[in-house]
Amino acid sequence: MKKFFTFLFSLFTITLVAQITYRSPLDIPLILSANFGELRPNHFHSGIDFKTQGGINKPVYAIADGYISRISVSPSGYGLAIYINHANGQTSVYGHLEKFVPAITEYVKERQYEKESYPIDITLDASVFPLKKGDLFAYSGNTGSSGGPHVHFEIRNTENQIALDALEYYKDKIDDNLSPIVKGIAVYPVEGEGAVNGGSEPYRQTVGGATTAKRKGAKAIADSIFVWGKIGIGIHSIDRMTGTNNIYGVKAVRLFCNDKEIFFSDIVSVDFGNTRMINSMIDFDYWYKKKVFYMKSFIEPGNRLQFYKTIDNGYININEGKAYKLKYELTDLYGNISTYTFYVYGKKQDVSQVRECTQLMAWDRDNYYEGNMFSISIPKESLYNNLCFNLKRTLTKDYMSAIYEVGDEHIPLDKPCDITIKMTKDTLVNKAQYGIVRINGARESWIGGKYNNGAITARVRELGSAYAVAIDTKAPVITPVLPAKWVAKGEMKIRVSDNKSGISSYRGTIDGDFVLFEHDVKSPVYTYKFDSRRLKRGQNHKLIFTAADACGNESRYEYEFKY
Repeated sequence: MKKFFTFLFSLFTITLVAQITYRSPLDIPLILSANFGELRPNHFHSGIDFKTQGGINKPVYAIADGYISRISVSPSGYGLAIYINHANGQTSVYGHLEKFVPAITEYVKERQYEKESYPIDITLDASVFPLKKGDLFAYSGNTGSSGGPHVHFEIRNTENQIALDALEYYKDKIDDNLSPIVKGIAVYPVEGEGAVNGGSEPYRQTVGGATTAKRKGAKAIADSIFVWGKIGIGIHSIDRMTGTNNIYGVKAVRLFCNDKEIFFSDIVSVDFGNTRMINSMIDFDYWYKKKVFYMKSFIEPGNRLQFYKTIDNGYININEGKAYKLKYELTDLYGNISTYTFYVYGKKQDVSQVRECTQLMAWDRDNYYEGNMFSISIPKESLYNNLCFNLKRTLTKDYMSAIYEVGDEHIPLDKPCDITIKMTKDTLVNKAQYGIVRINGARESWIGGKYNNGAITARVRELGSAYAVAIDTKAPVITPVLPAKWVAKGEMKIRVSDNKSGISSYRGTIDGDFVLFEHDVKSPVYTYKFDSRRLKRGQNHKLIFTAADACGNESRYEYEFKY
């Protein structure tokens, strides 16, 4: 029933697009650096990214009449962002902006000083900043979690904030006659029910071939693939667009077995409430290790994404000694199609037995394990498939506990789970300086957690990684950047770094009053721009800047100056 309503929603969206004409948010040629629905770590790309000719400060305009309904300022994520509600029930979103026009800048700054915080999220009614189509309200930038100058642009349904493919409204402004490309295929035997080339592990094969417009019928599988039993198929694919060298995501994928369609996916919208389920759509373990996205053409039981249509959830039963013709059909928004055909050969072979499992954790129920030194609680519908729970414990002198690994491969979780690790050493007076870390080779990522009776409990979003208890007793390092030139330049710059748990808070005051230090996640530098309306000239002043890490270790820097 849900998939039926998704289909109706898609038809409604197509009709709505035909009725709406938006102006461009930029007055430069529109070129995409990323398209809608691209596969990203832990999420689908919910917008389209417009290039800004390699620079920042390109004027950004309202695409239609409306009003600014939300303003967000964050060191990460969308950075500086504006949300505009329109009368047709849609919201346009503009992210990674460099700055707002003066009236909006001053409004935001007043709210930041009231809250005494640089990050801020403001909701507004229609009377504060009404806009007409074509009104200038901001300038493009590279703020937040941006990999380069561009405008992240979205069209959402205002009521439910579901993101639509914004390129639907700008197809006439951007050319594309290049079809998608298959880069590789994968075969996944179902444990205890299938085999491929004599084994139970996934089999992957690279696909060759050059990019051509409207290319069809490529047959580029190099080696024979022998299978038996129940299997699933996966694909590594990309798309291209005319006039750019960028790599884009593929919108729609169909898989046929012996000319019968068994799987169809079409990313027409992104629901932020389930975007993390991308981790079930992809081969997560392979992505984690190789940073290559293989998209599964079958559906795990805990995958509740709504843009699929399948037969038998996309699985194939190979039970005859013959050739099975498999064909992928890839389509982009412009209707450019590629078809890739390959064969798998039914060959009877031993199918490995299901591994002996002392504790099976089902995806559709709450799961618990409690040992003397390690425990875990996994909420219902956190897993995408059943998990045969196994725990590996490694003794070490490098941490305050043993190292624990759950599972043999990296397993994503839709909801966080709680893990508790009992320490083998509990020597710190300040218990806040303990925390759980995720260990990946020589790298550590601080997770944190809470201390209770010699153990640390923290929330994690994946299994298969190694976890242990570590300590952080060192305060952040605060380094002023050329303070003697601050007054002449009209701004203060302070570099802040931390060795382990990361900066969790900072604060600047002058003569005891809060001052606004700006920060972007891509830089360790915090910047205060002198504000003559809030700082008296011709007087001596005292700056105090403090920074604390996630364990509460705090540093303080003081500087006296005349402004």
